[in-house]
Amino acid sequence: MTLNIATIRAAYPALSDGFAYLDGAAGTQVPATVIDAIASAYAAGIGNVSGPFPASHRSEAIVDGARRAVADLVGGEPGGVVLGPNTTTLVYRFAQTLSASWRPGDEVVVSRMDHDSNVRPWVQAAARAGAVVRWAEVDPATGELPVGQYDALLGERTRLVAVTAASNILGTRPDVAAITGKARAVGALTFVDGVHATPHGPVDVTALGADFYATSAYKWSGPHIGAVIADPALLETLRPDKLLPSPDGVPGRFETGTAPFADLAGLTAAVEHLAGLCGPGGGSRRERLLASMAAVEAYEQELFGVLLCGLDELPYITLYGKPARRTATAYFRVAGRTPREVAEHLAGCGVNVWHGHSYAWELTGALGLRDSGGAVRAGLVHYNDRADVDRLLAGIAELGAGKEA
Repeated sequence: MTLNIATIRAAYPALSDGFAYLDGAAGTQVPATVIDAIASAYAAGIGNVSGPFPASHRSEAIVDGARRAVADLVGGEPGGVVLGPNTTTLVYRFAQTLSASWRPGDEVVVSRMDHDSNVRPWVQAAARAGAVVRWAEVDPATGELPVGQYDALLGERTRLVAVTAASNILGTRPDVAAITGKARAVGALTFVDGVHATPHGPVDVTALGADFYATSAYKWSGPHIGAVIADPALLETLRPDKLLPSPDGVPGRFETGTAPFADLAGLTAAVEHLAGLCGPGGGSRRERLLASMAAVEAYEQELFGVLLCGLDELPYITLYGKPARRTATAYFRVAGRTPREVAEHLAGCGVNVWHGHSYAWELTGALGLRDSGGAVRAGLVHYNDRADVDRLLAGIAELGAGKEA
């Protein structure tokens, strides 16, 4: 199956401003259907849940729909979908809950590849519990996270392994299934950060072996909502701190405060949008998502090949990381220019990119870039096209004329 990029781009009102939105790794634009779903929820009238009136019932249906949509997207169960304001907040929530059973001398394994939201909450929780933190290191030359090192990192005292499904700056896709398999063999739980991976291809949390899988809707054309997906039976064993009157069932016991009901309606619309990228099709929503996201991955990789070839032809470019399997995300520097100068110049050319550490705090440190401004990040998503890539390359060429890396 293939994507009709012109039709897809027309669904995004923001793209009409003429800019090349290559900042998708920091957050995507939203299609009109998501905007309409949010507006319609407010227009119809919504109320808090558990009330006897229609507005409350509408909110309950929205929450249920959002859980089912996320479950379809990643291959989980609706009863195991915990919703929250963002992934960072949810990781802190689970770190607090899981670490309540940790004891001095227990061990936690984190990686230098991860976004800090899947590092710092665990490091801080370990410090409070007296647990030992062990680090999985990145190969700075390739940008890979070698699986073999986990044999020495894991042991009978390992309680949790936190690892990303894709680096948010290098795009590296570690062999998560192999890592979670090693963790399971020693009885450890795994928390997989899927925030950067989810928008770029099909996801199957069971195949990944993830006990917990985190994702953020605003990275896949939805509103600012985070979700953690787990087996409902596993969630039943955990007792987070909560208000006494708040729901005690799973997954509600992990959700604090009143949900943003209208945004949750937008989340469901975003999943529907992804499921329809290849047209109406047939089969269940999960089946349509698997097909459309496979098409997304193929399209992005083809376009990314054009971007990489273009960067390789510029002698003043240093590209970081050359992993075997990656998302369509490039992290680079232009000789003689700071990353901020590059981003500012490209903005003047109508190209949106990010610069800096992008919260990959440990990884930019391992690459020797953190203290000198990081690098420039350009990332493709399914609504980008060849014109976006050409404009980026042309803008970089203007900056780098006469320079060498």
